[in-house]
Order: sequence, then C-alpha cells, then structure tokens
Amino acid sequence: MIPFHLVRKAGAVALLTGLSLSSALAADKFTYVTNWYAQSEQGGFYQAQATGLYAKAGLDVTLKMGGPQVNLMQLLVAGQADCIMGYDVQTIKSWEQGIKAVTVAAAFQKDPVVLIAHPDVKKVEDLRSRTLLIGAPSLVSFWPWLKSRYGFTDAQMRPYVFSIQPFLADKNVAQQGYLASEPYSIEKEAKFKPSVFILSDLGWPPYATTVVCMADTLEKRPQQVAAFVKASMQGWKSYLGGDPKPGNALIKKDNPNMTDDLLAYGIGKMKSEGIVTGGDAAKLGIGTITDARMKQTYDMMVQHKLLDPIKVDLRKTYTTRFVNGLGILP
Repeated sequence: MIPFHLVRKAGAVALLTGLSLSSALAADKFTYVTNWYAQSEQGGFYQAQATGLYAKAGLDVTLKMGGPQVNLMQLLVAGQADCIMGYDVQTIKSWEQGIKAVTVAAAFQKDPVVLIAHPDVKKVEDLRSRTLLIGAPSLVSFWPWLKSRYGFTDAQMRPYVFSIQPFLADKNVAQQGYLASEPYSIEKEAKFKPSVFILSDLGWPPYATTVVCMADTLEKRPQQVAAFVKASMQGWKSYLGGDPKPGNALIKKDNPNMTDDLLAYGIGKMKSEGIVTGGDAAKLGIGTITDARMKQTYDMMVQHKLLDPIKVDLRKTYTTRFVNGLGILP
C-alpha cells in the first residue's frame, strides 16, 4: 500500500502540473476591428483566424466588422479594441487631437482608392473637364492632393453618395471608388469596363489596411501585438498565395451579402496590382513599413495643410519594431 502522505503529495503535484498546463494553453484575448463589412480586402486577417494561425501564436482573436456608423478611433481610445484597421492619414492626424495611435504594420503597400471614369477617358488629366463625385472624408485626404497635382477644382466636384447610378446616368461624370468594389459593380451592371486610375500608381503615398494600436497598448502588450502582426501577415501570404477558401468562408459568415464572384474579383485585383505583395513588401516582407514612406505621407499632409507639423511628431505616429525582420516574403 502506498502511504497516504505520498498519495497526497502526488495529487498536489498533479494539480499544480494541471494548472501550469492550463495556464500555458490559455490564449490571450485580442480584439481587432476592421474598417468595413467583411470582404476580400480584409482576407488575410480572416485567413489567419480560419487556419489557426492566431491560435498557434497563442492568441484568442476576435475580428469585428466596421461600417459606416463605426468610429474606429473612438473604439480604440475607449479600450474596446486592442488594435484597429487604420489608414495613415487618419492615424497621423489623430495626434493633433491628442490621440496617441501608432501604426505598427501595413498589409496594403498601395492604397486601393481609385478614380473611375467612362472608357473614353484615357488619362487622368482628361478629367479636368468632367464632373467628379468625391466623398466628404476624401476632402481631407486625397482631394487636396489631386487638385494640386492635376489642376482639378472644387467647382467641378460634387458629393459622392456611395452609389454608381449617377455615374452610369452621365458619361460626363467620374467618381472615386475602391479598386475591388465599384469597378466590379459597374462592369456587372453596365456591361462595360470603366477606366480605372489607382491613386497610389499616380504617387499618392499612404499605406492602407494598417494595424494601429494605442501607444499604451504597445507598452503593456508588446508580445501580443507582435504575435498578432506576425500571424496576420502570414494569413495574408496564405490568402493570396494559397487556398483562400477558409478565409472566404469566415468572410461570408460575417457578411452574408458577400458573393464568391466579388471575393474572387477582389483577390485577383490585389494580386495583379501588387496591393499586398508589391513595393517594399516584395523584398522586405508582407506588412512592412519604412521611414521613407511614412515621411512622404507626412510631408504631403503638411504641404496640403492637412496637418499642423508643430503639433505632430512623425516619429511617434508609427514604429517599425514589429515588422523589422519578419521576412514574410510573398
């Protein structure tokens, strides 16, 4: 018979071992809020979730959809998200209001915002004689840059109401849009391919679909942020370079209005235009951000009076520590 005190000791060891194992297996909760309803342009994050990359990194990730009524910065400041899907212009600008939001990675090396015109328009300069439909948020981002670069005027600008119908009804109208959204809708409804001009190909510098966290989060949860960034960029490599079906299934679960055709169109455009894998990402890895590129955006904002340089120190608005050396090559 085994002495009772040895049985009790063995039980205590087993209990402690079980608790240690349970602690080791407990994943860290992490919430990331996207900038719109689920779509292919967020596919890498959904792919990381669907294929277990987040779980393998020790994270219990919740992906929440954004939308037209969702104020991402407000959620970030309120602590309702660990990180959000950001945009350089907005993130840098937030420092003027004392919001210490920091860009830590950029899934999109090219901002997919576009100008869409009828097929007879062969170059951007031709749009000087057209009516341009521009959304209100764009008035404090790319519109001042476009006016300066191409001589467009406020007199030719009309509000964009997030519908392609005014464009289809008038051949003299051009509009803003998103690479894998409005052009697809126009092709499907009007049965013609519009002229599409990607602003980043014309010199528009900001990154897009970024990972943005509060500076305080980077101090308190650096390991979790690093794990999230790495797994997310691995997710993008898998989504665009492998089988996107797992990510697409989660996208359609969150957004039942999403179709297989539109998902395929978006993936095709991201691949052909090098949205994720082009630029510096081709050599430095998916998700990379560089000092030179961030300075381009900062200088552009200052030049067009979108930013007060006295109030904002560029070096505080981003960090390369989470992407340097990742080397997740396309």
